[in-house]
Amino acid sequence: MKRLILGAALLATPVFAQHEGHQMPMPAPAPAPAPVASGEENAADRFYDPALMARKRKTELIDMHGGFTGSMILLDQFEVQSRKGRDGYKWDAQGWYGGDVSRLWMKSEGEGDFGGRPEQAQVQALYSRAIGPFFNLQAGIRHDVRPDPDRTHLVVGVEGLARYWFEVDGALFLSNKGEVTARLEAEYDQRLTNRLILQPAVELNLSAQDAPAIGLGSGLSSVEAGLRLRYEIVPELAPYIGVEYERKLGDTARFGRLRGDDPGGWNLVAGVRLWF
Repeated sequence: MKRLILGAALLATPVFAQHEGHQMPMPAPAPAPAPVASGEENAADRFYDPALMARKRKTELIDMHGGFTGSMILLDQFEVQSRKGRDGYKWDAQGWYGGDVSRLWMKSEGEGDFGGRPEQAQVQALYSRAIGPFFNLQAGIRHDVRPDPDRTHLVVGVEGLARYWFEVDGALFLSNKGEVTARLEAEYDQRLTNRLILQPAVELNLSAQDAPAIGLGSGLSSVEAGLRLRYEIVPELAPYIGVEYERKLGDTARFGRLRGDDPGGWNLVAGVRLWF
């Protein structure tokens, strides 16, 4: 019974903390801050200068969570092509500089036979603006160095990553001579192993009217379809081999024959893909 009385007395005794040999009562906990009021988005403005916090949110916080400026150069295709009775070369490169939303985008592509001038060569300078998590709207200028006579075009297009990881690119072109053309491209990276990647790709070119001066007929003017197998020594460097089928169609093929050009066929290709 004495033990029960002693235990009850201890439970009823206030809790004290030891401090330099003296018993002191524990301080009461601080009250919790008031809940965020409806419509109040930035609770830190209660305790700090709102103007300072607004400036921090606009600069440092955005940078911390992805607002950055970067760049990339991609040489997607740099290859030799073995064709019927003649060998040639081809390049397809692009690069960008900017942030998550706005970028300056450069593109260049062309092809030709060894020992001669390029049959086709063009360069584009574009402003790119993100219109969603996976797509960019692009607009700018394209200049065709080859074929003769050269052309300058206004460009508007969309590029990005479609469902099931297809990379797509579509663009409309208006030349300084009033010619309207379009290009549609799609490719897909099928990863066979961690380093071995099979890439099917297709490109369609269309023209709204006949343009004999540059060898274009109305409608679907040409098609290219390729299959390339690359090995990533490192992600930035990957040699590849493959096959490609290219064909001029309709009046475009007829204009080409009149100039002595081959309308197209199968090519064996070997090259390297690199980026930095």
